[in-house]
Amino acid sequence: MGTHVVTVMKGDGIGPEVVDATLLILEATGLSFVWDYQDIGLSALAGKGALLPKEAIDSVKRNRVGLKGPTGTPIGGGHRSINVTLRTKLDLYANVRPLRSMLGVPTLFSNVDLLIFRENTEDLYIGKERLLLRRGKRVAEAVSRITEAGSLRFARYAYAYARAHDRKKMTIGHKANILKKTHGLFLEVSRAVGSEFPDIVTEDLIADNLGMQLVRELGRNPSRFDCLLLPNFLGDIFSDFCAGFTGGLGLAPGANIGEEYAIFEAVHGTAPDIAGKGIANPTALILSAAMMLDHLGERQAGMKVRRAVETVLREGVSVTGDVNPKNSVSTLAYARAVITKL
Repeated sequence: MGTHVVTVMKGDGIGPEVVDATLLILEATGLSFVWDYQDIGLSALAGKGALLPKEAIDSVKRNRVGLKGPTGTPIGGGHRSINVTLRTKLDLYANVRPLRSMLGVPTLFSNVDLLIFRENTEDLYIGKERLLLRRGKRVAEAVSRITEAGSLRFARYAYAYARAHDRKKMTIGHKANILKKTHGLFLEVSRAVGSEFPDIVTEDLIADNLGMQLVRELGRNPSRFDCLLLPNFLGDIFSDFCAGFTGGLGLAPGANIGEEYAIFEAVHGTAPDIAGKGIANPTALILSAAMMLDHLGERQAGMKVRRAVETVLREGVSVTGDVNPKNSVSTLAYARAVITKL
């Protein structure tokens, strides 16, 4: 079993609270951990003069795995997303987001079980933008770059992951009808990889049709969709969009995987309005940590954590206010309730 050394980045806002709660649960599994704490975000800016210090990157490279709380990104200006920067610098090309309905979590949909794969390092998020003046008017341009090699490694990882988790269908989402070169290449490569996995049924849908069918079908036929395979920009939108089917981003885990490194993170925001109040829901990061346990080869412990979370949510007695406002507990009380169910 051994000792697992993990880079821990608490982040901004409610990040420290949900991270601390998650670490308590990980330590309660009986496994041995060493936490390599690294400041990122606003605390790092204040203390080290950088939002993403080199020490944090070096720590992940040294330990090969990281657990990350949320960090803020300004809208329309300011610094580049720390998440995007981490994924780029560490080449974390595959984003994996499992989304499952859980009893006790009020939603309009039930029995949803989706596995979303988002390419993480290409498309519009390469950050190639410029502002021009034409006839005295500002014109903004952005470059979307999708490569055959990047699409190939991503699709092969996604299909292999789907097969390993006994998934039976992959839906490729795209806008190849309009973006014929970029999304056309992504679709062509993804279809070719799909043919290498005959045990997984492959289909493709134009993104707007995919969105319509998700809303229409998941309410009456949850098994209509199994896995989604998406380029970066669409993957960002659809992974958050689909989280709404299962209770929102506060319950949605996420993993960023590369050939050498992996970071597991809560994909929700920093929630500055409730930061420091001890009422944030740590479920997203706890479930991300369960994915981290799987990645570390501790699958039994990962399953125990997931089952404990599901039990506490189903009982609805020791949950945070976003799940049950009439009977809510603190972040740490929720974590302790999960620990009792391990």
